[in-house]
Amino acid sequence: MYNGNMVEVEVEVEVEVVVVEEVQEEAPLILGLEPTAIIDYIARVDWSLLDGIIIGERGGSIDVSIEELEHILREIESYNVLKMAGGSVSNTIRGLSAGFGVSCGLLGAYGDDEQGRLYVANMSSSGVDVSRLKAKKGPTGRCVVLVEASSGSRTPRPCFSDVATLQAEELNREVFKGSKWLVVRFGIYSLEITKAAINIAKQEGVSVSMDLASFETVRDYRQSLVELLESGDIDLCFGNEDEARELVRDHDQDHDPIPGDALEFLGEKCKWAVVTLGPNGCMAKHGGETVKVAATGDGKVIDTTGAGDLFMSGFLYGLVKGLSLEECCKVGSCSGGSVVRSLGAQVTPENWHWMAQQMQIQALPLPPTGTV
Repeated sequence: MYNGNMVEVEVEVEVEVVVVEEVQEEAPLILGLEPTAIIDYIARVDWSLLDGIIIGERGGSIDVSIEELEHILREIESYNVLKMAGGSVSNTIRGLSAGFGVSCGLLGAYGDDEQGRLYVANMSSSGVDVSRLKAKKGPTGRCVVLVEASSGSRTPRPCFSDVATLQAEELNREVFKGSKWLVVRFGIYSLEITKAAINIAKQEGVSVSMDLASFETVRDYRQSLVELLESGDIDLCFGNEDEARELVRDHDQDHDPIPGDALEFLGEKCKWAVVTLGPNGCMAKHGGETVKVAATGDGKVIDTTGAGDLFMSGFLYGLVKGLSLEECCKVGSCSGGSVVRSLGAQVTPENWHWMAQQMQIQALPLPPTGTV
C-alpha cells in the first residue's frame, strides 16, 4: 500500500454514509453520473520518469491493474502527491457547484474505505448533493495522474479493479425527477449504466451532456460511441481536438482529419457540439450557428488536469443561464483557464477569483455573490 508523501485536500465536513434512495426534496438542476467514485493521486514529474513507469501513450488514459497502480505509486514516493476526489464528471459537477453556484448532485457508488470517505467529504464540502451516492462494500476507484513539470501535460492511469460500482438496475426514475441536465462520460466499461441513465433521463425530460473521455477510448470503441450519438439522445457533446480527430479519422487515408470535421459530425447528431482546442480556444456548433472562441488566460499552465471538465462547467452554466453560444464558450474558456493555474482538478479560491475577473473583463454575467 502506498505510504509516501501525501497531501489531502482539506474539507470541513463530517462524512455521513448515504444511499441512493435518500433524495433531498428539491432536485438538483444538474445531475452527474459517476458510477465509480475515484480518488486522484496527482504528482508533478519529469518526462524521463514517465518513460520508465507508464504503459501506453503519454497524454492518454488507459486502465491499469492494482499491481501496476501500486508500482507507479511506489515510483513517485519521493514526490509530493496531492490526493483529492477525481473523475471527469465529478470535476465538472464540483466546478458547477463551487464556482458557479449551480445546484448539482451526483449518482454513483463509493467504497467503504478511506478513499470513499474522502470522496464524499470533498464533494459535499463543495456544495454538491451527495444524497444519491451509495456506499458499498469494496474499494473506491483510484487514479494516478502524472503531470509533466515543464508543460503541465497530464497522463492519468486509473484503476477500477473490483471497485464499488453503481449498477444499471439500481437506477430509478425518482432520482431524475425535477432535474434539467444529466452529465455523463462515454466509457466502454460503464456503457450499460450510462445507457440506462440516459434512457431514464430522456423519459423524465432531462437533457444529456456527454464528453468523449479520451482519444484511446474513441479510437478503440468508435462504433459503440457512434451508435450512442446516432440514438439522438445526446443533446450536448464535448471533445478535445485529439478525441475529435479519432472520431472522424479514416484509417485508410493518409491525411490527418481536422477538428472542424468532427464538429460538423457531432453537430449533425447533437443539439450542441463543442471541440476544445487547448491554447487555441474552442469551436462550437448549435443548429446553423458555428463559433470559434479564443482561449482565456495569460499562458500560465501548471497542470492541464480537469481543463476540459471545467470548460464543461462553464459552458453548462452558460446554457442554464440562457447565454448565447459564443458566451457559453467564453465562460467555459474562463473556467477551463482557471483550473490549469494550479495542481489538480479542484479550482483554488484564488483561481475562482481570477476566473471572475476574466468574466468581468468580457462582460459576462458573474456567478452569484459569495460563490467565487
